[in-house]
Amino acid sequence: MLKVALHNLGCKVNSYETEAMKQLLENNGYEIVPFTDKADVYIVNTCSVTNMADRKSRQMLHKAKKKNPEGVVVATGCYVQTATEKIKEDLAIDIVVGNNKKKDIVNILKEYFEDKEKSFVIDINNTDEYEDFEVATVTEHTRAHIKIQDGCNNFCSYCIIPYARGRIRSRKLENIKEEIVRLSEKGFHEVVLTGINLGFYKDEDKTLIDVIEMADSIEGIERIRLGSVDPEIITEEFVARLKHVKKMCPHFHLSMQSGCDNVLKAMNRHYTTKEYFEKCEMLRSIYENPAITTDIIVGFPGETEEDFETTVEFTKKIGFSQIHVFKYSKRNGTRAAVMENQVDEQIKTKRSEVLIKQGEELMKAYRQNYINKKIEVLFEESKKINGKNYMLGHTKNYIEVAVETNDDFSGEIYEVIVQDFLNDEIVLATR
Repeated sequence: MLKVALHNLGCKVNSYETEAMKQLLENNGYEIVPFTDKADVYIVNTCSVTNMADRKSRQMLHKAKKKNPEGVVVATGCYVQTATEKIKEDLAIDIVVGNNKKKDIVNILKEYFEDKEKSFVIDINNTDEYEDFEVATVTEHTRAHIKIQDGCNNFCSYCIIPYARGRIRSRKLENIKEEIVRLSEKGFHEVVLTGINLGFYKDEDKTLIDVIEMADSIEGIERIRLGSVDPEIITEEFVARLKHVKKMCPHFHLSMQSGCDNVLKAMNRHYTTKEYFEKCEMLRSIYENPAITTDIIVGFPGETEEDFETTVEFTKKIGFSQIHVFKYSKRNGTRAAVMENQVDEQIKTKRSEVLIKQGEELMKAYRQNYINKKIEVLFEESKKINGKNYMLGHTKNYIEVAVETNDDFSGEIYEVIVQDFLNDEIVLATR
């Protein structure tokens, strides 16, 4: 029996695809071993969102070959799509698999062992085929991520992903339903719909709201959560239908990137701060205190100190429950990489520190609202913190909650009373 080790880099979509490849290999007689072990085959699902991600991808591929020089090293994922020719020349890499060929991993290995065929990469920018493969089991105990969409048409000036993932493609609604039903039968209570540009899901006349409504009808599923979406998806029609979805979690990761209109325009984002604020207000019109989280890039080319201060003030106006802060990183092949007025690294670091602190204050203020209140929690795992045993889980609006106990009630939903902060990220509650 051949041993295979897999390593994932990057986003939730990559994680989903890595798990799917793992199951395909297991079902076809391969033994899955940790990436740190000696294996016959190493598969690295690469990322290419930044130059640093490219570097990490190369490092992991070379690490695999060093671990077993006789082993077969397989490179797949976004770095493969953006640097195909360079990867083909890399002597540490034996097989190159494009993003739309991961579902064929078993046959690809078979062909390689038979006649040493190396490259399985299509021109992903000229295909409308959705790579349809799914996860039969999920490593998390309570929450399952389901990929329903791939590709992006936005071409933000800092982003390489449209070139790595190709144009927008979507999974068939009926196929999504079949997977959610199977997950429900396996005991999962929460599903997270994910994609590269989730809000642009479209199967004939069906859109994302149709997927949400379908999931809402499936027995056993208690919660529906969305991965990251762009604010354009939040329309009056979307919100009017969403308010009738009983199982929807009031937690929305609305990608913003900057709170300054000048910077948004340079980024080629397709909304203004005024429009972004209006989208948040739409959500607040149907949910009481929904969790709104976001990503922000600091130090984008041309961002002045005034632009940055505008962003900081805008985060206060929105009142985010959490902010993910990223320092701008040049990505070769994007327009932003060759823009004038690149920001000094020390200034990026300073701005990052300021915004991270601001985000921590907003997160604490949001959680403070729930002290001494009853709230429903889906418990996920037991964990020891500072020498005490706790059960940890999340509320519908994604607040992490801890209950001190020696019991294990993973997968159960209980109403608790929030008492205090256990630490900066977790609140303490009693049942």
